[in-house]
This record gives sequence, C-alpha cells and structure tokens, in this order.
Amino acid sequence: MLGGAVCPVTAALSLGGIAVAAAMAWKAEHKPAPARFAAVSALIFAGQMVNFPVQFGTSGHLLGGVLAAALLGVPFGVLAIALVVTLQCLVFADGGLAVLGANLLNMAILGAGVGGWLCQRLPAFIAPERRPFSLALAAWLSVLLAALGCSLELAAAGTIPFLQVLPAMLGVHALIGVGEAVATVAVMSLLTRPAARASERSTVFFLGLSACIVVLLVAPFACHWPDGLASVAATLRFLHASAPSFVAPLPAYAIPAISNQMLSTSLAGLIGAVVTFLAAWGLARTWQRCPAVT
Repeated sequence: MLGGAVCPVTAALSLGGIAVAAAMAWKAEHKPAPARFAAVSALIFAGQMVNFPVQFGTSGHLLGGVLAAALLGVPFGVLAIALVVTLQCLVFADGGLAVLGANLLNMAILGAGVGGWLCQRLPAFIAPERRPFSLALAAWLSVLLAALGCSLELAAAGTIPFLQVLPAMLGVHALIGVGEAVATVAVMSLLTRPAARASERSTVFFLGLSACIVVLLVAPFACHWPDGLASVAATLRFLHASAPSFVAPLPAYAIPAISNQMLSTSLAGLIGAVVTFLAAWGLARTWQRCPAVT
C-alpha cells in the first residue's frame, strides 16, 4: 500500500525514535528485569495473534503499546513493541520489509511512545483514583494515533486522499480501540492486585503462562475477518496483493509442513512466543549490565 519516499522516510523516523528510546532506557535509573521485559514482549506477541470481531466482516487485534509502557516504562515499552513488530516481519512475513519503518512508527513510536506518555500524563487531568479510566483512555487514543499515522502515510504515498481515508480509518479503529482498552485494563488489573505484586517471579510466571495459553488455545480460534486496515482498504478499493520480497520461515503464522491448520497455528505461535522471549531477554541483558547514567 505504500511506495516512494514514504518508506525510507518512515524508516528513518522510526530508527530515530527507537534510538531515543534506547538512549533513555540506557540512562534509566529503574530498569525492568530481563525476565519481565521478555515476558511482556512475549505476551504482546501472543496478543497480537488474536483477532476479535468489531463489526460484521471486520476484526481488530491488540496493539499493546500502552500495556507495554505501563508494565515496563515508556522507553522500554517502545523497545518491546519494536522488537515484536520486527520479529513478526522477519519470521512470519507479517508486514513487508519495505513498510517495516511505517509499522514501527505507528505501533512502537506512536502507540507505545506517545500512548505511554499519555498514560503517564492523563492522571494529572483525571482524578488519580480513576487510574483504570486513564489507562483505558490512553490505550484507546493510542489506537487512533496509529490509525492517524497510517492515514497520513497512505496519503503521502499517493495511495488515497487523506480526507477520504481518515474518517474510515478512525471510525473502525475507534471500535478496535475499545477492545484495546478493555484488554489493557484487564491485564493491568490482574497484575496490580496485592497477591500479584508480592513477587516479581510470580508476575513473570503469570505473563509467560498467559502468552503460552493465548498462542496455544486462543490464537487458533481467532477471527479470520480482515483487520481494520485491510477492511478499509477493501471498502475504498486500494487493497491489492503483492508478492513477498523474501521468504519467511513461518509465513502467515503457520508451519508449512503441518497440514492441520489449528495445530500449525498453535505451534507457530508457540515458536514465535519463545523466540520473542529469548530475543527480548538477550536485549534486556545488555542494559542490565550497565549502571544508570544521570
């Protein structure tokens, strides 16, 4: 859907944003433990595999930016989403290499970065005791921000006029944002109970177990309707198929050698969750060795 200068420009903007997040993470006084960072990343990966219906013929899925920022801190949330989106592209051919920069910009920089910043600032304008409402609002707005970014990119590429695509994108993603808000508040509510806060190990175990349950038992039953962008693209007639620029090991979240679709999806999802966990754990180990810089 994108071409021309939009792809390298969004790639440059994403790299710059991720570099800023990495610098902030490096200097942060309080860093999440590698196991926590890895478990949150794996859970976000699992959540993004599950599409849910939002209206007839259209589905949505978790973006997870505000959830990652709330659990890890904004810079670490940006890095977690960036890692997940990159692995989705390289391992599962979910999004092409040419548009990886745009996906990172919309989901990591806008979704986790700006969305996480909103999550921190909204309680100052909304009563602090209404923290769940602030969290839900930030999660909902993060989805609209991603939809706005995508609309700007489509217009800049000459794919479709901005004033034509924006209302359609915001309309469907406002519904998807409700699911995002509910999921974000639900997970945070479970993790902020006194029993859950008693042990970091129990929190990591809960996150990792939840990721495994989602990819093994929930993802195979996910809604197969087109997601918000694909639905809008089909309605406005700018959806088109193109040959992939590279061959991914597990295209479309499936193992080619396994004919049973549900089993194939479950095992591919489990592999993805494990790969995400290990990659995130390795990344987090780099900053664990570094003292905070003030």
